[in-house]
Amino acid sequence: MTNVTVVAAGNGGAAIAAWLSLKGCKVKIYDKFESQLAEIKKTGGILLRGHYLSGFAPITKATTNIEEALEDSELIMVVTPAFAHAEIARLCAPYLIHDQIVVLNPGRTGGAIEFNKTVKEINPEASFTVAEAQSLIFACRITGPAEVTIYEVKRKMAVAAMPASETQRVVSKLNPYFPQFTAAKNVLETSLANIGAIFHPAPTILNIARIEAKKTFEYYREGISPCVAEVLEELDKERLELAKRIGINIPDAKSWLQDVYGIPIAPSESLYEAIQKQKAYRGILAPKDPFARYITEDVPMSLVPLSELSKAFDVKTPVMDSIICIANALHKCDYRSIGRNLKTLGLEGKTKEQIIDLVS
Repeated sequence: MTNVTVVAAGNGGAAIAAWLSLKGCKVKIYDKFESQLAEIKKTGGILLRGHYLSGFAPITKATTNIEEALEDSELIMVVTPAFAHAEIARLCAPYLIHDQIVVLNPGRTGGAIEFNKTVKEINPEASFTVAEAQSLIFACRITGPAEVTIYEVKRKMAVAAMPASETQRVVSKLNPYFPQFTAAKNVLETSLANIGAIFHPAPTILNIARIEAKKTFEYYREGISPCVAEVLEELDKERLELAKRIGINIPDAKSWLQDVYGIPIAPSESLYEAIQKQKAYRGILAPKDPFARYITEDVPMSLVPLSELSKAFDVKTPVMDSIICIANALHKCDYRSIGRNLKTLGLEGKTKEQIIDLVS
């Protein structure tokens, strides 16, 4: 039996906690908000629904005390928005003392680098390995008090540790419960494979009038029109060029869809056509808030670090930079300065070789 702590009791956290409990783990769950834990405490667990796995999942402890949550845990699954990773790292730093494995689900872009840097600044002697998943493994939603439903489970999920020499240990710890996890070369690979950077900010911005008017429409099937998909293709080309310059192999957006959801896509099909074929995207509605996380999280925590890394590796990203600039104008802020830039990631002034050595 593996002792696991799940950090955050939102949609993904509740799903991962319930899944691991039903798979035989001893699970504790932490959240900063007592209101998120009240029903779990009352019932003693989480009811998991879905055709992959279902049942009542006991939770050993639900707590707002991070020290209590981390005590004796071998595996710590962080399931928060990427903008919370630095805060979680600061909370965890004094208590990472048992060679624990921390997995960011997902890391977005640069998550493991930021988490490692933040912990080490506070506690240089911290004994832990941080890893990041390329995406959240579940499509899931909280569907009732202490109840969560898993709608889809991704067929394949890349994960990498920092340093990369620890990745196989992380995969070995995860695979009994999640056989979908496979080893990536390093956290630059998982960071660049962050498909949310391609699929989230641009369509949201290009549909901002409908979103601001609170129109109801399907985000992927209606919000990504043929013209919007053309913009996504250009963004994807910039991401792939950065990967090529770094020396890592990542799938393009169409290949990612096929790998993850298992629906064949012909080489002649456009990204628009590939998206329209995805059953997993049917019924997913667009946000009705112009300050939705598809911008407020995915611009500073996904597009900004991709753009910043591109600078370090001499790759031009005009479309990516344009989306960041428009997001800044929409929200009257500077996402580049508050996001994961080279300075906040601890990469400022480092050579290409030094960046690669850092994650190897």
